[in-house]
Order: sequence, then structure tokens, then C-alpha cells
Amino acid sequence: MTRPLVYRRYGGSLQVSIPSFEVLVDAVKIPETQWLATACPLEGLQCDPRFLAFVDTDGNKRIRVHELRAAVEYAAKTLKSYQGADTASDVLALDVLSEAGTKLRDVAGILLETLKAGDRTRITLEQVRTSEKALREAGQNGDGIVAPAFLPEPLRTLAVKLLASFPEVKNRAGQAGVDLPMLQRFREERSALLTHLAQKGFVLVWGERSVEHARRIQEIRPLLDTYYLQCRLVAAQPEAVSSFKLEPGRVQGALGDTQALARVVSELPVAPPEPGGALRWSRLYRGQAFERLEAFRKDVAVPLTGDLATLADSAWRELITKADTILAWQARLEASPLRGLVDALAGIPESELEALEAACRADLALKDKLDAVDELERLILYQRWLLTFANNFISMPDLYQTKRRALMEKGTLILGGRRYRLSVLVTNRAAHAALTSQGTTCTLYVQVVAKEGGESYEVAVPATRGRSDGLAVGKRGVFYDVEGREYDAVVTQIIRQPVSLWEAMTMPFGRIGHFISSKIEGMAAAGEKSLDDSLEKGYAQGTQAAPVAPAPAPGAPTAGPGGFIAATGIAFAAVGSSLAFIVSQVRSLTVFDVISAAMILAAAVMLPSGLLGWLKLRKRNLALLLEGSGWALNDRLMLTRNLAAIITRRPRLPKNAKVDRTDVLQSVLATAREDDEAEPRSPGMWLLIGLVIVFVVLWQFREPLIREACKRQWMAGATCDSLMTPGSSPSVPPAPPAP
Repeated sequence: MTRPLVYRRYGGSLQVSIPSFEVLVDAVKIPETQWLATACPLEGLQCDPRFLAFVDTDGNKRIRVHELRAAVEYAAKTLKSYQGADTASDVLALDVLSEAGTKLRDVAGILLETLKAGDRTRITLEQVRTSEKALREAGQNGDGIVAPAFLPEPLRTLAVKLLASFPEVKNRAGQAGVDLPMLQRFREERSALLTHLAQKGFVLVWGERSVEHARRIQEIRPLLDTYYLQCRLVAAQPEAVSSFKLEPGRVQGALGDTQALARVVSELPVAPPEPGGALRWSRLYRGQAFERLEAFRKDVAVPLTGDLATLADSAWRELITKADTILAWQARLEASPLRGLVDALAGIPESELEALEAACRADLALKDKLDAVDELERLILYQRWLLTFANNFISMPDLYQTKRRALMEKGTLILGGRRYRLSVLVTNRAAHAALTSQGTTCTLYVQVVAKEGGESYEVAVPATRGRSDGLAVGKRGVFYDVEGREYDAVVTQIIRQPVSLWEAMTMPFGRIGHFISSKIEGMAAAGEKSLDDSLEKGYAQGTQAAPVAPAPAPGAPTAGPGGFIAATGIAFAAVGSSLAFIVSQVRSLTVFDVISAAMILAAAVMLPSGLLGWLKLRKRNLALLLEGSGWALNDRLMLTRNLAAIITRRPRLPKNAKVDRTDVLQSVLATAREDDEAEPRSPGMWLLIGLVIVFVVLWQFREPLIREACKRQWMAGATCDSLMTPGSSPSVPPAPPAP
């Protein structure tokens, strides 16, 4: 290394500082363990796709350490000056090219001359792509594949015929064309096919209908082969003739059943087998194959053999041999890719093939030139993006900035009055959520819906400040990508974790409130159901005839009004005694005691929850967010308090804004009430509120009142033990003054 590298700390993560391309040349040589990332996916990065494709040399849609090192080494070897790389410029000055870039300088001059550019000392990325597009649109691709549209007649017609005969090949512009291997194959297939066609007169012995006759023979062959085998059996064993006849019982059983009768008839031979091995057409059985055999006799057998009455076994074998030869010849013809050009093969001149070959070689001669154009585009893209990409791969300082965006960021989410600055692309939410749920960061999964049929996608957004209880699935917001385009946003899933220390401390109370409300709602629902059931049961019993109650047995106790009143009195007495005990215990408490008990109870709940929440907040890690999207990271990206304030913010009002705290609704309501009918008042509610206020005031001043009452009773000669607070000793009031 030519100079010492500087490592800086970003939110607890130690990262190498890469301020310039010259430093980058040394930074890529540090061990992979000191790189912040060792691999990343191409999808989701906000940079030129062609740049990513150039760096991804193996084409696996991921960039690894060795690929970035190779890209930096190539750019450092080709450039003499790194000024353009430091400024991330897409304009390449030709005088900064080293000896290794001589070819690139030459091709840049050719492109500038083609574009009639005024400045020949520099070339832009747009000029390179414009010239390359012009070359490709002119049919010059450097791959030796010539599209028919760029060929003159009659070469164009010949090229179209070749494309229809062979598998399609496409050039760099995506156009189907003719190349040298296709022409070579055409010559070979044409020679073989012409040789094959020369045998036509020796193979097609039956004239123009030879193929048709051969196919008819092939169709009827199973029937006649079976018949001639039966004839050989009868010749060897004459008594076997009876075996080819149906038994009367089978015929009798099949009568009346069409399908069964058809199966029985199909077992018969086509004709009575003869020991001599001849098929007499007049003895054909009228079975299922009768019509096919008759047509074969008329169309094929009689015209080819000349025998009107019979078809001998030897004649049949000869027909089969010739038919097999004809069908094999036809199959070879149909397998040829040039079968559609049979009539035109002999008329294709060799000069046209040579002209096509010359056009392919001329296009192939441009390969070095056009490859140099690709290399020129690669170098300009490296100059534009390599330093930026390294500062998002080897280290990630842009992640901790407010004015710059990291390459993996997709945009900003506005939701619930807060601005969530960090978001990363999610291609598989289930896998991503399975990873982020292992951490302690509250994460939102948001579906970004494009307008007017655009492409939608999903992002993961960390919530780092505020509260998470206001976030819910289905909540809508607005999303702005890094280029400022606006999209609709919908929350699809939440990995819920405490966002702040206060939320962690108060979360148990929310759970308790939710538990109590759910239980009350459950009890109310159960009560309503029980009431409905009892009403329904009572209605059903009332609609039925009331049965006559049996007379009570002598001496049995009978339930009456007296028993009900007694039971009710006992219940009221129990409830009254309980209330008296509660009142006597509560009466001894002061407001300070109540407040102290509430504070102690709240502290007992909040302190453990706060401690656990504090530990979770300290462990928040943004690395899981990136790893879920396919990144391989060496270090944790701890979510510190300062970083959390950068990611999630609630913007203040503008500096010149004034707040008018007058509630506009009051004036609107006053205007509306002038037109409304007076609402009936409810004195009972106000009476209840007044009684509660009086009770609170009396409770607050109960001690002086009790003392005054006790003094009056003592002066009257009575004791005040009944008015004393339980647990307190009676106090002796001072002696009354002498009269």
C-alpha cells in the first residue's frame, strides 16, 4: 500500500474511508474480513444496470469481492488520471487513457468521427451508446450474423429460405439472421439431399403413387401377416382349421349384445386359412376388416400384382419389402431440414451462397471494433460508478448521511405523520421476515403500488422512533423513490418491537388494558347470549301447555314468599358487610397514600419492562434488514440513537409558520347551534357529577369534620369512638371553658 488507510467509526461500525479512487486502489487489497459486505444482489441497487452487468463477470446476478477487485484493477490499469473517477463523471477525456487503452482511444476517435462531433478530445457515455445503437441498426454487430433486412435481392430471399429451414440464431441486436455455420450446414444438407433424390427412380418403383401404396401396405400389414401365419399352421396341422371356428355356445351367448358380438367376430380370421398360403379375395369373411381389405384389393393389390383372384404369400412378401424400402427413403427425405426446398435446391447458384458468406465475414470483421465499443462503455461506467459502488460495498458511509442516499435504498415512506427514510427492496417477504423477526428492530413491510399500470414492488422499512402502536396492517401512506416519483403505499406486515424506551415501559399497560377490555367484551357477549337463551327458553316454555304440578307430600317443605324474602335479606346483609369493611379500610387512606401506591405499582411494572426494552433497543441491528435482501455482511450495522433519529423523523413546522391555537370548531359549532332545536337536558347526569364532587371534597376534609363532631358529642356527654378512624386512638378534647 502506498499510503495508510483511514478507518472511521459509523454508529459503532468500523469502516475504511474511501474518499478517492486512488485510495480505492489500495482499499480493495485489504482482507475480505475487513470489508463491510462480501456479496450483494444486483436487484435493488440504484445504479446503471449495464455497470452491474459488466462487474458481474460470471453472470450469476450477484457481485462478490473478486469481481469488484477485478473491476478496480482494470480501471486503474486503463486510466492514467483518476480525476474523472473521483468526480464520478460519465465523460471520458481521451488523454487520460494509458497505453493499455490505446485501442479504446482509436475506437473513440472512430465513433466521434461517425457522429460528426465537434470536440474530439472527449467522449460521453451517451455518445458511445448512440453510436453503438446506430451501428447495430445499420446491421453491423460484429458477430457474423446478418439479418435478411440488410441484404440485397436475391440474397434476401435466399436468407429467408435458410432461416425457415434451420434453427433461428439472433445477433446482438436481437434480429434473426444467417451466419457461417448455417451456410456450411446448408451446403452439407444440400449435397446429401441431392444424392438422396438421385435414388428416387430406383426406389419409387410404383411411380408417383409409390409412397401412398407403401403406406397402405403398412396399414394392412398386421391383418395379412396374421392370416399367412394361420395358413402355415393349417399346412403343418390340418386339424387346426376347427380351432379358427367359433363354438356355438359363444355365438349363442353373444346374441343380443352388440359389443359382445363384435368382440367374438374380431377373433375370426380375415378368410378361411388355406394350406397353400393364398388369400382368395372371394372368400373374405365379412368381419370388421372386410371393407378395408376390399379397398386394399381394389386400390393396391390388384394394380401391383395383376392377380384379380388371389394374393399369394410370396407376392405379399415382395410387396412388404418394396414398401419398407420406399418408406425408409421417404423418412430420410422428410427428416432433411431442406425438405421444403426440394424443388428449388438445384436452382440455387453457388455465387449467391458465396455472397452470403462474404456478408457474414464482413460483419464478423467488425468484432474487434464493436468489442472495443463495449470496452469503452465499460470504462466510462467504471469511471462513473466504481467509487460510489465501493462506498456502498466495502464501507457504507452514505447510510449515515442525510443528504446522500445509499445504493440499496429504494426511497422514503411518509406514514402516520412520520418520514421513514430507509427502505430496501424485498423479493421474498416470507424469507425476509423470518430473518428480521430474529432481531429487535420494528420493521414494516410495505407494498409500493405504481400508478397507471406501472411495476409494483415491496420494501422493508425500519421504524426507529415514535411508537409502533399507531402502525397497523392495511394503513396507507405515500412512497417517494430516490428519483422523486410518487407511489401509493400499503402496509402488508409488521414485525412489532418497541420503538422507544417510553413505549417499552408503557407496553405492559397497553397489554393489560387490551386483556381487560377483551375479557369485558367476552363477558358482555356471554351475558347477552345467556340472556337470549333464557328468553328463548322462557318463550318456548310459555307457548307449551303448563303441566299440572303434583301435590306436595305430607310434611314436605314448601317454598313460599317468606323463604324468598329471607334469602334476599341474607344476601343483602352479606353485601352490606363487605362494603362496610371496604369503606372502613379505604377511609383510613389519604390522597398521598393512594398516589404513592399507584406510583409504586407503576414502577413495579414499568422498570422491568423499561430495562428489557432498553436492552432490545441497544441490540437493534440494520444488518438483518440487508441480509434478508440477499446481502452478505461481515459486521453489524448497529442502530444507534443518532442513526435512529436520521432514519425516522417527524419534521417540524416551517420556520416562518405561526400557530393559531383558537379552535375553529367552536365558532362553527356556535353557528350551527343557532339553527338547531334545543336538546333536552338530563338533570340526572349533572346531579350524579355534583354528588361525586361533594364526596371528593368531604373525603379530602374528613379529619377536621370528624374531630369537630367528636368534640360536640363529648360536650353533650357522649363518646366519639364510633366516629374514630379504625386503628386510631381516641383523642381527649380540651375541657370546655367555665361558664
